[in-house]
Amino acid sequence: MEQGYKKTIDPGNSDWAVEARGLVKAFGSNRAVDGVDLNVRTGSIYGVLGPNGAGKTTTIRMLATLLRPDEGSARIFGHDVAKESHVVRQLIGVTGQYASVDESLSATENLIIFSRLLGLGRAEARKKAADLLEEFGLTEAAKRPLKNFSGGMRRRLDLAASLIAQPPLIFLDEPTTGLDPRTRSQMWDTIRRLVKTGSTVLLTTQYLEEADQLADRIAVIDRGHVVAEGTVDELKTSVGTSSLQLWVQERGDIDSARRIVERVLEVPSAVSPEAGKITAPMANADRVTDLLIALRAEGIQLSEVSVQKPTLDEVFLTITGHGVEEDKERAADEPSATKEARA
Repeated sequence: MEQGYKKTIDPGNSDWAVEARGLVKAFGSNRAVDGVDLNVRTGSIYGVLGPNGAGKTTTIRMLATLLRPDEGSARIFGHDVAKESHVVRQLIGVTGQYASVDESLSATENLIIFSRLLGLGRAEARKKAADLLEEFGLTEAAKRPLKNFSGGMRRRLDLAASLIAQPPLIFLDEPTTGLDPRTRSQMWDTIRRLVKTGSTVLLTTQYLEEADQLADRIAVIDRGHVVAEGTVDELKTSVGTSSLQLWVQERGDIDSARRIVERVLEVPSAVSPEAGKITAPMANADRVTDLLIALRAEGIQLSEVSVQKPTLDEVFLTITGHGVEEDKERAADEPSATKEARA
């Protein structure tokens, strides 16, 4: 076992951790994944964003050699997932369903068993288990049987188990689903640490904020298709420009301020008289300085200025024609067999 642990294959110097072309997977008449292309650069966090039933989990399962694609191909650090699955499995870690060997065993005992299976010696396995439990805030529950763990605790233990050997590529399939905000934030910090210490992370999520916080690049998947791909800023820019928001100190100046905004920025604006706020598209950031100078010259004082970028919610709505929450409700109403196929 010791030998097996040390023989983990080096991913080499590949620029791409994942290269997928035209992946297709059908369950009966339903094409859960319908021609997905992905390129994940080594050393990055790549987000696959979409609601339940979009095809995210099925895509991950194909990339992780757990499902054979009906069509298309994929390579992990240059190794074909179909022809070199034994090599690919030594390069990846997958976090999805709960990790446990025995529900009646404690968290410590489960992690020690995983560590021993990966070839660590007894002392090293105990130390690794203790370190991981501390990192994920599970030390106090270390001796508790897994059957008594909450959903959030199980999710943290699942990620801890996948990090015992910290593989070069880690698939995290909705790792923060069901977690409270504090635990989710801790998980985000851990994911960032993984990348800083040498791993590449492919993260699926239905949380727009999570993709915004973590991902270097994002693929938006909707109903089996990649409908958009790029950095967070590129995706936000694709749906429109940022907006400039100005709060006028004296309500009596708001009409004059609006005329100056429209003249200098050469765009229409919207006014909220009650709030004393003017909102205008910011197509040219260079003109903002000119605007502030013009307002000062007219003696108009501002209490606040801010720039609001489009949100990922707006991106998803614009690209797909429906919101994430709407799709969650649709997925919840689907028959269970259909949902399993589309997952």
